Amino acid sequence: MSHRFAGAGTLFYKEILRFWKVGFQTVAAPVLTAVLYLLIFGHVLSNRVQVFEGVGYTSFLVPGLVMMSVLQNAFANSSSSMVQSKITGNLVFLLVTPLTHWAWYAAYVGASVVRGLVVGLGVFAVTVWFAPFHIAEPLWALVFALLGAGLLGSLGLIAGLWAEKFDQMAAFQNFVIVPMTFLSGVFYSVHSLPDAWRAVSHLNPFFYMIDGFRRGFFGASDVSPWTSLAVVGTSFVVVAALTLHLLRSGYKLRS
Repeated sequence: MSHRFAGAGTLFYKEILRFWKVGFQTVAAPVLTAVLYLLIFGHVLSNRVQVFEGVGYTSFLVPGLVMMSVLQNAFANSSSSMVQSKITGNLVFLLVTPLTHWAWYAAYVGASVVRGLVVGLGVFAVTVWFAPFHIAEPLWALVFALLGAGLLGSLGLIAGLWAEKFDQMAAFQNFVIVPMTFLSGVFYSVHSLPDAWRAVSHLNPFFYMIDGFRRGFFGASDVSPWTSLAVVGTSFVVVAALTLHLLRSGYKLRS
């Protein structure tokens, strides 16, 4: 049993090195993108978007950009790693190891969480200079950052198992992940939306990740943080269970 834990740790370390060795692309580039979003949207919408009472729009925007970066990069890490391993053929070296599906999951998703949090911290460190605020309830921010990164890391692993080439992976990200992220309230409060669109936003699980994370910064949110925790926690359990099932069955791994 101990060698399996060691193997999982080795795979986790390999996944960390995979994105860290190209940190300029995997970490610095997303941070720059978030800063550009802040500069553009903060300037254009600062007087046009209604947010929480007493919270300026630029301050409101920072946590959304941080969490968006966490989610997108957690997804990108596990999905790109799995697709790349399948296309290059080096996946066979993992298949001959005695690693369990739990070890695979822990290594891939664990590394995705690390990358998501590293990028999120980078975005926060840069954007915090543009707007004054304090972290009102840090535990909520930490909980939703970890759950969100774990959920998107798991979803990325599912997408990586499904995709057989980079075009399919890009389609999944462009038509599923990006729209759900941008329509989750990153750039606006749902209170500023008409009733119909507000109801649609509440069907998006990404909204609850963003809203719960933002609660940690301002002590205010569009919905109760406990409601967000229930939705995000349930989503994580369902997606994680599906990911483990696919790994255990060898879905598109041994074909």
